[in-house]
Amino acid sequence: MIQVAVTGAGGHMGREVIEAATDRQGMEVVLAINRTDVGPVAGHTVEDEAELPRLLDDRDPDVLVDFTLPDPSTRYVEACADAGVAAVIGTTGFSESQLEVIADAAESVPVLRASNFARGVMALRRVIREAVETLPEYDIELTETHHNRKRDAPSGTALTILDDIDSVRDEAADRVHGREGEQPREDGEVGVHARRAGDVTGEHELLLAGNHEILTLTHRAESRGVFAAGALDAADWLVGRPAGEYDFEDTI
Repeated sequence: MIQVAVTGAGGHMGREVIEAATDRQGMEVVLAINRTDVGPVAGHTVEDEAELPRLLDDRDPDVLVDFTLPDPSTRYVEACADAGVAAVIGTTGFSESQLEVIADAAESVPVLRASNFARGVMALRRVIREAVETLPEYDIELTETHHNRKRDAPSGTALTILDDIDSVRDEAADRVHGREGEQPREDGEVGVHARRAGDVTGEHELLLAGNHEILTLTHRAESRGVFAAGALDAADWLVGRPAGEYDFEDTI
């Protein structure tokens, strides 16, 4: 039985993770925390995040799953390192200094950080790398759409896709965020567009155009449950691994 701690229990993703873990065989939620007072989630009492270091020692979870914000997420990972608890991180928007903190924590415990836990996105990334490598002269535009409450733009998934594009090109592309006024396209650049509207769970589309043809590659998440299931798959895989930094693609 894998024992799981969940942060941000009062948020959309925290609730999804708790509900999914509660329903999954071989997993047990032993700790749920939140920064503000909330009622029980899926029958689990939600406790104060300020007590996390003590609660990790008392409850002794195998792994912590985090979908929150960069500042608290960084604190949680540090607490995991001190307590010897593995960490799965779905939070995005970290600064370079925060990523260094996570890297330091990964010297003590296994840490798996991913910008997206949908298996379809992993497949999309592989197809994108192949398409960009096959069509090196084609223009590229990347558009992502999320709900109107998402804070970071472009999304973490979009940034990961941009890194994938750079990995198969001879040199890193100039990233042009939106267009306004007189702005002719330059060779090798990648247009990046972020849209925020309604309750869109998440959509990413890559457009490649050239040689009088257009290729579009799209992934659309229709439920946050997709991300929760993927994060728990990652948690299951991570427990017992050596200390270090891992990616969701490592699990597939």
